[in-house]
Amino acid sequence: MRRFLSVLALILLINQLAPAQEEPIPPKRSRMVKMGLYGGYTPGWLFVDVKPINTFLTAGHGAALKDDGVLMTGGAGAAYIMVLPNVRVGGMGMSGGLKSTALEANGIRRDARLTVGLGGLTFEYVVPIVERFDVALGGMLGWGATELTLRQSNGGSNTWVGEQELFGSWTAGNPGNMSRTLDGSFFLWAPTVNVEYAILSWLAVRVGAAYVGMSFPSWQVDGEYELLGVPSDISGKGFMIQGGLFVGTF
Repeated sequence: MRRFLSVLALILLINQLAPAQEEPIPPKRSRMVKMGLYGGYTPGWLFVDVKPINTFLTAGHGAALKDDGVLMTGGAGAAYIMVLPNVRVGGMGMSGGLKSTALEANGIRRDARLTVGLGGLTFEYVVPIVERFDVALGGMLGWGATELTLRQSNGGSNTWVGEQELFGSWTAGNPGNMSRTLDGSFFLWAPTVNVEYAILSWLAVRVGAAYVGMSFPSWQVDGEYELLGVPSDISGKGFMIQGGLFVGTF
């Protein structure tokens, strides 16, 4: 009996001295109203259709642009408006471009550069899935821009005056250096869906997709003159895969 009481007392003493072990609690679905604001870096890959542009370039002895998409970079930010639960409003802007070069045997070089830009207001409804993990459904309304810059060089040196003088290259029949810029501006609309995860209370990452639509184009040459007859399928519209790295409160 004495031995049994001694063993029981030893067990009770060890139980009192041992630290308590708690089972980890899995994350539960968050039912709290989202609050906070954020801002950060947003890269993306826009699958823009360059086939009609390449048809134009190759007809003028230029080189075709790559047709596997455009790397877009920019930034975004937003804040929860609180008037409507889990709704946030913000803004985003991104831009990217492609280049091509054609060099003829007679030394004439033709360069083309396509630049696509987009920006506007964002509206999103955030669905909390579990703690730190959300799905954001929304869209963007704003403006889009497409710029095609065409340059031709005869390979000679540029001089202020003389046979290859800069202003003289614009005279009729002179095959010297020339540059033209074709600018298109559009109304932009883009539905979006994003998956977001808060790594820390102040740091979050995003992966998502969007369809960038551009309507009601207006074209100019060299920023001064109206350009007519541009095919309707030349724009910066297309499907886009996007990401994000943000700091703020989540």
